[in-house]
Amino acid sequence: MRARARSAALLDHWELDRPDVVAHDFGGTTALRTDLLDRRDCRTLTLIDPVALSPHGSALVQTARRHPDAFVELPGYIHEAIVRAYIAGAVHRTLSECEMSRYVQPWLGEVGQPAFYRQLAQMNDRHTDEIQDRYTEIRCPVTILWGEHDTWIPLEKGRLLADRIAGAAFQVVPGAGHLLPEDSPETVVATVLDVINRSAGATAAPATR
Repeated sequence: MRARARSAALLDHWELDRPDVVAHDFGGTTALRTDLLDRRDCRTLTLIDPVALSPHGSALVQTARRHPDAFVELPGYIHEAIVRAYIAGAVHRTLSECEMSRYVQPWLGEVGQPAFYRQLAQMNDRHTDEIQDRYTEIRCPVTILWGEHDTWIPLEKGRLLADRIAGAAFQVVPGAGHLLPEDSPETVVATVLDVINRSAGATAAPATR
């Protein structure tokens, strides 16, 4: 089952009608595809450095797509060094060893290493090609947070995305990279609470004549 189908199935399973959705990176792709292709309405949508416009993918992603088997066969210590450098490039600050390990460990070993390159190979532009010309059809309030120092998806792409979504609120977060929830979790929490509270207030407000 594809991510979009899983997303719609989860909404059905949880019996959620017009949820407040917060999505980062390819989670943003899934949320946008669920909205536009499955026509599943959100009450609000908060996107954090989403993958939303083609072409996408870092230099590592592009190379791994072309040579997945070669990367899977790398010695473990070389692979770990690649994953560490990859993660380090996604944050603006320096992660502690404990923080870095939480990101790296799932991608090591006989299961983790091939899974890492498999998910890179699956980052196909088709996922955004199918929706990127339809962002004017989004039916809920959209807020976009973007790390000022995002080296995975440049800030300019965030501005282009905001221009395509009518009424989208766009906020640049200083001192943050692509992993904005890691660099500035307080900004994410404050923004999401504000978005939800404003939406709830607007829903509860009495009609005026």
